[in-house]
Amino acid sequence: MARAAAPWPLGHILGDVIQGLRYLGRMKSRLFLTALVLLPVSVAQDATYFPARGHWERREAAAVGMDAQALSAAVDAAVAAEAATPVDLCAYISSTLANEPHGEIVGPVRDRGPMTGIAVRRGYVVASWGEPERVDMTFSVSKTYLSTVVGLASDRELIPDVQDRVSGLVQTHHFEGPHNGAITWDNLLRQTSNWRGEQFGKYDWADRPPRGVPVEDLPNLAVPAPGESWKYNDVRVNLLAYAALQVWREPLPVVLRREVMDPIGASPTWRWHGYTTSWVELDGQHIQSVSGGGHWGGGMHISAWDQARFGYLFLRHGRWQDRQLVSESWIAQARTPTDVQPTYGYMNWFLNTRGTRGLPLPSCPESAVTFRGAGANIVYLDWENDLLIVLRWVDSRKLDSVLAGFLGAIEAQ
Repeated sequence: MARAAAPWPLGHILGDVIQGLRYLGRMKSRLFLTALVLLPVSVAQDATYFPARGHWERREAAAVGMDAQALSAAVDAAVAAEAATPVDLCAYISSTLANEPHGEIVGPVRDRGPMTGIAVRRGYVVASWGEPERVDMTFSVSKTYLSTVVGLASDRELIPDVQDRVSGLVQTHHFEGPHNGAITWDNLLRQTSNWRGEQFGKYDWADRPPRGVPVEDLPNLAVPAPGESWKYNDVRVNLLAYAALQVWREPLPVVLRREVMDPIGASPTWRWHGYTTSWVELDGQHIQSVSGGGHWGGGMHISAWDQARFGYLFLRHGRWQDRQLVSESWIAQARTPTDVQPTYGYMNWFLNTRGTRGLPLPSCPESAVTFRGAGANIVYLDWENDLLIVLRWVDSRKLDSVLAGFLGAIEAQ
């Protein structure tokens, strides 16, 4: 593992303790204690640089504690690890939906660009390649933007407690009955809701159905109670987006732009799409409910530079310059392992939690986090090494070795 960064200043430690106590009172559960364990004991907080809109300062490798030759080799290895994902993403998506009932593409799709990446160390860009300014699909990385918007609602107490039932705030048919009515916000965020129903023409049972089961039997398969099992299911993800829309009562892209993307200096080129079928009437307005991925098209279309800014916000614990945009307590919640899926926190926080098979990314610190989407699209956050890496269209099977190259450039210095 690469060298640890400078110790966390006392002021930040006290701030985290205060935030944690507030969070403990709201969560009314053991989740905070688990999240506190995950917080790194050493984080580089001496770096106060934040990139201005339209510009991100570059530094030579040696200036930020990396070996130039090893860094160049890491970039070469990343480029060589380009995925075989077709450039024609419409054809790619169609192939992934071949075994799904109701697998029609209903959201915007665009062809992908070349293997692209950005590496940021101690706040400064040390490498970029490909076409980082190109707007591309991100697939399930869209879910991290969605969970962030829900987090903002929690921070502002529009959602008083994520352990509350969604039906308490969203009184629609989606959350009626003993099963769906028992679903909490935490269940939806962790993909453990086991919600049953139809949303925007897509049925929960039709998303990634088990192989070998006749289509006519799929609606009748038994479903565990909320919280008892985990399933990656975009219908239920889109339900969370719809529920968040009911709480915010304005389009989620508008909320994200105002509360996060404009303050961090993102470009105006990103777009968060829904479906042709996801337009709803709300308070007399015709609003599109956005999707949390590109499974049927749509989702977040964004450049690697703007992805890097979004990731850098979380590398800096939700703070941008003198503003706390996302609370540290929410980030702690997002990094808490899900009981029935310990490597998953809130969507789309993939944790490097040690399990029966070891670390998912054995070359990386246990405290590291990735935001992941098909393709593969990756945002890697490493607080111990003050390192942020954005990878677009990388072979997911080679992800650990690619990241190991960048960590090796720190060790080599």
